[in-house]
Amino acid sequence: MILVLVALLLIAAPPLFFAYAYAGYPLLLWLLSHRRPRLTPPGDPAVWPLLTITVPSYNEEGRIRATLENLLAVDYPPERRQILVVSDASTDRTDAIVAEFADRGVDLLRLSERRGKTAAENAAGRVLRGEIVVNTDATIRILPQSLKALVRAFQDPTVGVASGRDVSAGAEAIEGNQGESGYVGYEMWVRSLETRLGGIVGASGCFYAFRREIHDTNFPDALSRDFACAMIAREHGFRAVSVDAAVCIVPRAASLHSEFRRKIRTMSRGIETLWYKRHLMNPVRYGGFAMMLLSHKLARWLFYLALPWAVVGLLLLTTTSRAAVIALVVLALGCLLGALGMRWPAGRRVPLLVAVPGFALASNLAGVLAWLKVLRREQSVHWEPTRRPA
Repeated sequence: MILVLVALLLIAAPPLFFAYAYAGYPLLLWLLSHRRPRLTPPGDPAVWPLLTITVPSYNEEGRIRATLENLLAVDYPPERRQILVVSDASTDRTDAIVAEFADRGVDLLRLSERRGKTAAENAAGRVLRGEIVVNTDATIRILPQSLKALVRAFQDPTVGVASGRDVSAGAEAIEGNQGESGYVGYEMWVRSLETRLGGIVGASGCFYAFRREIHDTNFPDALSRDFACAMIAREHGFRAVSVDAAVCIVPRAASLHSEFRRKIRTMSRGIETLWYKRHLMNPVRYGGFAMMLLSHKLARWLFYLALPWAVVGLLLLTTTSRAAVIALVVLALGCLLGALGMRWPAGRRVPLLVAVPGFALASNLAGVLAWLKVLRREQSVHWEPTRRPA
């Protein structure tokens, strides 16, 4: 009887974490936010603040020229803007291409050895000129009006971080990770709800801005600055917000397998970052912010930690429950279809029958492997950018 009870608890844990993190928490946000009046978007400042736009890059010769042309074309006074490319010891023509833009206000900072994205952002701290720092990367495109929309958020003196709204784009007919668009849209919706209630707990790594005064140049290289930035702002008495009008286009990776590797890296760094800032999960001291961290981040990640134990629970029940046997068979078939979806050749149309299980398997397996990396203390310091299509 005790064994059955333990097995049922192990099986129930992942659905409970999932239901709360992805349905219960957003529903609570929605109910609470509807009692708050909608905020009026801030107007233009009398003088636009001086910006530094940083673009950490590693071997981006195929994209960096288009990225810089995009940034130079964005609507913002050129005399109030510094564009800084931080080359993480690139070995291709990235540095040479960036140097061609020197007379157009683009600066190059080259690191002598490869140390990763966070280290590149730390190194940028000594040459930043802007009051506001905008972090982006070489794989995304910022819409012309988005930069001003992001900067307007700082008209509110309580705002320390402003995060853009990601829009996932790609050739859906031939991709195995079509589900990524739906997930990104869902995540942006949750951040909008959090903003109405005070602020978000993590910024978009593709496009976000923060006040220079909270830039930590000694932030650990193996951790995630975009996630930590909102927590650092909270430590300084500021809040972080999501700006719906600040849109950036994020091309989906053409290969589900490359997206799988990115998820492992991103999630493991996120878990390590949350542990580094774990004092902020104390609701007695940090109130609603702590509850958002526990709900939006920790509960989601605990779901993946509980998944292998749910399989153990099913195995324990197989001797007494036919339903457990059927569930294991269905799970095995789903994993086989998912594995086929993950290995589907890039550039070929992916049937829905394998695309959906492939995305589900990649997402869940990435979460489990991310926890394994964390528990083994395998830190992802060196940065391998996701090679997204143009």
